[in-house]
Amino acid sequence: MPSAYRALFAAPGSKGFSAAGFLGRIPVSMMGIGVVTMISQLTGRYGLAGALSATIALAAAVAGPQVSRLVDQYGQRRVLRPATLMSLTAAAVLLFATHYGWPDWVLFVACAGIGCVPSVGAMIRARWAALYRGTPQLHTAYSFESVVDEVCFVFGPIISIGLSTAWFPEAGPLLAACFLVAGVFWLTAQRATEPVPHPRERHGGGGTAIRARGLQVLVATFVATGAIFGAVDVVTVAFADEEGHKAAASIVLALYAAGSCVAGMIFGLLHFAGAPERRWLLGVCAMAMSMIPLLLVGNLPFLAVALFVAGLSVAPTMITTMSLIEEHVPRAQLTEGMTWVSTGLAVGVALGSSAGGWVIDAAGARAGYGVPAVAGAVAVAVGFLGFRRLKRPAPRRGGSVEQHSERKERHVA
Repeated sequence: MPSAYRALFAAPGSKGFSAAGFLGRIPVSMMGIGVVTMISQLTGRYGLAGALSATIALAAAVAGPQVSRLVDQYGQRRVLRPATLMSLTAAAVLLFATHYGWPDWVLFVACAGIGCVPSVGAMIRARWAALYRGTPQLHTAYSFESVVDEVCFVFGPIISIGLSTAWFPEAGPLLAACFLVAGVFWLTAQRATEPVPHPRERHGGGGTAIRARGLQVLVATFVATGAIFGAVDVVTVAFADEEGHKAAASIVLALYAAGSCVAGMIFGLLHFAGAPERRWLLGVCAMAMSMIPLLLVGNLPFLAVALFVAGLSVAPTMITTMSLIEEHVPRAQLTEGMTWVSTGLAVGVALGSSAGGWVIDAAGARAGYGVPAVAGAVAVAVGFLGFRRLKRPAPRRGGSVEQHSERKERHVA
């Protein structure tokens, strides 16, 4: 590991909460694709599979910011454990309902309950912010966390799809639920690095973090970005199935995440001058353009290469997004602000996976890659329309940008 990343873990407790966060985040990459694989295997209905995956994402979009807002007020331990148990119960219902062939509406209710899952990634980034607020190390920490996210997306789909196809259909979602419980309870047992809650925000008139105009732009753009991810997942599974190698979908999707992982690791070692909002917009444009080659995909090897290249723009864009959140969201609402971006992604994943599933049923997997291409164009349009809002950080906002000098340091970092 490069020295810049090793230096992050000099802080006491950082290794522990980072490891717990890795374990708690693997289910994010396993559950949705696991449900798609499970339902498609048992019923052959990709439309239903995509709709159920979309339901999980939409439920998380609704519940996630509320859970994180409570975390900012009461602390991670008091909120995350009950929320995780609720999500675990719903996951158990889903597995039983699928195994015993219960009505479709039961599946949708269970998937809605799974959406209570907390945003573990936001919790870990909040802990890094508490340790390194106002220093260049925070950029490196956010880069490291983006790499961890992508590592999860490298191994998560492989584990989930592999178990569901080689063992039994419910195996992927079942293991995802186990990882979630272990990761969250391990994380919340580490009290020393838990960020200090801000209970006064309940009465301070600050309202919700989404009132920040810059955050609204980020969330709206990432709705379209999430549609890219959701559609790519569902369409890739269907495309591999059409090619007669359904299990290979996990490898192809892992290469998508691997490209992002490589780019994120390198990005964290670089130092940039200039405004981060410009780098962010450039990243959004690159993500959109990387979807065009998928329209020409003819076989699985070509698809794997195209997705690896497409992944190179993902992590740098996400890292820059986290820096921008700090400039536009009050410090006491940082966890909620990060979760709102995850919410935008979740809504987009819901729309993308659902739209991708219906296009597959109607016209086949190859036509399904038109969905992420359209979503990328929408992301670019929203990014350009809201760019001016991102150039005006609000006063006294952000985890590390309370003064002009600190904003300048952020640009350098």
